[in-house]
Amino acid sequence: MILPIYLYGQPALRKPTEEIAPDTDLNLKQLIADMHETLTAAEGCGLAAPQVGQSIRLFVVDGNELKDDYPECVGFKQAFINPTIVAESDEKVSYSEGCLSLPGISENVVRPKTITIRYQDADFNWHEETLTDFKARIVQHEYDHLEAHVFTDRISPIRRQFVKNKLSNIAKGKTVSRYKYKH
Repeated sequence: MILPIYLYGQPALRKPTEEIAPDTDLNLKQLIADMHETLTAAEGCGLAAPQVGQSIRLFVVDGNELKDDYPECVGFKQAFINPTIVAESDEKVSYSEGCLSLPGISENVVRPKTITIRYQDADFNWHEETLTDFKARIVQHEYDHLEAHVFTDRISPIRRQFVKNKLSNIAKGKTVSRYKYKH
């Protein structure tokens, strides 16, 4: 089922997220499937639970949309449950990012080139992976959502001033998007 994507201004995007217990009442595998379906319909590469109104530590990624520009993203489709970034490189890279919750806005964001993340899969098995380049960027962007941040929190104050009106318009419902969303 395609879920509505919560847009900037929705309190769910700024609410702290909670870890998911293996004995949760939540139908987690169905939520993951719905989030992947929503992500595909919106033509995105990552979607965090707060973006669909769930204040839990879960995000999904699908790098296949980016395969032409970033061949390393082919087959990078998975769910990250209860993730923690445990290491990051000193080397930083800047790249233009957008977000399904902030339609029409893109800005350069500086992030570590490489990260190591520890997370659980849908069966609550633990994994630790080191990711680099665009895979690392996707994961860091979605991880920020779990920490109640959006990418514009990471841009310079002067660039934030440039996007302030756009953010205000999104929060007021003055936006159009090609996918199902909620103000």
